[in-house]
Amino acid sequence: MPKRSPRPRWHERSRLVRMWRLARTRRPRTFTEKVRYKMLRDHRPLVVTFADKVAVRDHVTAAVGPDHLPALIAVCDDPADLAAVDLPESYVVKPSHGSGAVVVVSPQAPADARLPVAHHSWVYRHVRPEHADRDHLVAIARHWTSQLYGQGPNREWAYGHVPRRVVVEELLQGPGGSVPDDLKLFVVHGRCHWVQVDSGRFGHRTQDFHRPDWEHLPLSGGPPWADPPHPRPEHLAEAIALAERLGAGTDFVRVDLYVLPDRVVVGELTNYPAGGDSPFHPEHWDAVFGEPWSVPRRYR
Repeated sequence: MPKRSPRPRWHERSRLVRMWRLARTRRPRTFTEKVRYKMLRDHRPLVVTFADKVAVRDHVTAAVGPDHLPALIAVCDDPADLAAVDLPESYVVKPSHGSGAVVVVSPQAPADARLPVAHHSWVYRHVRPEHADRDHLVAIARHWTSQLYGQGPNREWAYGHVPRRVVVEELLQGPGGSVPDDLKLFVVHGRCHWVQVDSGRFGHRTQDFHRPDWEHLPLSGGPPWADPPHPRPEHLAEAIALAERLGAGTDFVRVDLYVLPDRVVVGELTNYPAGGDSPFHPEHWDAVFGEPWSVPRRYR
């Protein structure tokens, strides 16, 4: 009888690393520890839906209605199909299965901005229509769909179960055609506890944290605070209500929104902010953010 071949060393090493991580996160206390706990243990289909930039649209439609979504221009299973899409002057292209990769095309982009080289394209980039060569976009899309996202040290499990596609959506615009600020609402057990505001993604980036009543927190996640401070958004109460409806039925999700003059639009939902490595300065805020979140012993 032939001998059974031994398991590859990488398989055994992966099993040992997972056991070590499970042991390390068994009694999480801080926010980052609880994110890692969730990454390792929460394997419900809902988590995959949140990670999938195509499937999450159905979740948003069912929870708050289709008017809170950016208009969908195309979903390409094959990156080559992007070449035939009828694109408007301004639009957004991104992969369905990851975070941190976006190409924004609009006349308001800096004149000297160019698309990244395809194999270094997992970045944010804002370019003018005349600099968005279609073949180059297809090459970038091919690179995106060739990547298995979220397989770094903390293993963002859900992204490995998302079909790798290319999504084209309308460009949401703020005053003067600018890219609007991101409002990232931390929803814990169906209630919004913190609001992060990211501004200037393609230029001078700032980041601020607030309580839901818009009290500014003396906390930094890396980028400087906005100067002058952000005024309280006109539709903040609506944004919080939407985020809480979208986060109902789960222990934690961060809901990313854009508050526009005429509507509030959902950008994405994520269970894994910063892949479980969110920076907090001063460090004690990591524990403060983790206080409202009681992770379940077992996800069902």
